[in-house]
Amino acid sequence: MSDLALFVGTRKGAWIYRSDAARRRWRVDGPHFLGHVIHHLVLDPRDRQTLLAAARTGHLGPTIFRSTDLGRSWVEAKSPPAFAKAPDAEGGRTVDHTFWLTPGHASEPGVWYAGTSPHGLFRSEDGGLTWQGVAGLNDNPRYRAWMGGPQDGTPDGPKLHSLLVDPRDASHLYLGMSSGGVHESRDRGESWAPLVEGMEVVAMLDPGELEFHDPHCLALCPGNPDRLYQQNHCGIYRIDRPSDTWQRIGRNMPEAIGDIGFPVVVHPRDPDKAWVFPMDGTDVWPRTSPGGRPAAYVTHDGGGHWQRQDTGLPPDNAWWTVLRQAMAIDGRDPAGLYFGTTSGSIWASADEGAHWALLAEHLPSVYALEAAELG
Repeated sequence: MSDLALFVGTRKGAWIYRSDAARRRWRVDGPHFLGHVIHHLVLDPRDRQTLLAAARTGHLGPTIFRSTDLGRSWVEAKSPPAFAKAPDAEGGRTVDHTFWLTPGHASEPGVWYAGTSPHGLFRSEDGGLTWQGVAGLNDNPRYRAWMGGPQDGTPDGPKLHSLLVDPRDASHLYLGMSSGGVHESRDRGESWAPLVEGMEVVAMLDPGELEFHDPHCLALCPGNPDRLYQQNHCGIYRIDRPSDTWQRIGRNMPEAIGDIGFPVVVHPRDPDKAWVFPMDGTDVWPRTSPGGRPAAYVTHDGGGHWQRQDTGLPPDNAWWTVLRQAMAIDGRDPAGLYFGTTSGSIWASADEGAHWALLAEHLPSVYALEAAELG
């Protein structure tokens, strides 16, 4: 069995943690890009050697770095994601940072997708060295009308995130916009259709207006690509295609905990099994664990019931949360679960959340965490 790695992006750099096949011992590699914001660090599963890092650096601004040797050396993208220059009479947009990276379909080696803040979708066909805007979304007047600028939308700027590629069809894509809803394309991004039926919005706002929808994270089930889960600003949802209507399965969460949070991950083989990590979403949205008592919650039946998983986690006075990219799962049996916290700790479970152990601490705030098998 191959080794496993965790790729960690933080507010002040990136780290790589590697384990033996049994996931008992971990060794650390890093920091990489110390002092720079790393929004996402992703290994290409098609070669298990190429890494892309979405960075926001003090002197270079937003850019992408690429490594073909698992982080031993890095090269900056020749043309990172950037919006086309607008005519002087029109308001232009500038990429504040690249937020999300997704490798393309297995049949398209070298293809990557990137989501930015403000909302922008970009594609690379040379392994991340050069990037081109996807005009079907970026230049579509229907979308431009409400995309907003870098200071609009969510508190730290709007995000285009959760770029999903259907493993059965390279042309079939999903994405989420915070704010702006869930969208689907069946032609590699040339055209898009909203997928928001059934999703709720903040009270007093109109769910018919896309700009009020705030999906936090989407996940597609490897065991059934027609099923997607969503953690939203207004609950936990599931959709089973070809239905176009989301079901709010988070209403089955304990009332005292609620169904508000950032991440959602799904089991690599069982589409009925998924995890969320709730946060306090009351009043002013403190973005902490409810009551200072963190826990993951798992469903074994597609959201019909939820079970608390906190064995090994701090029992109280733990005032942190887990951001949308900072929870991951591996493909082992049993699957391993991992999450990074806003307080700079990484927690791991080798038994699908039944028990948790502290893997690392005293890191900068963890923005993203990915688990991957090494070649």
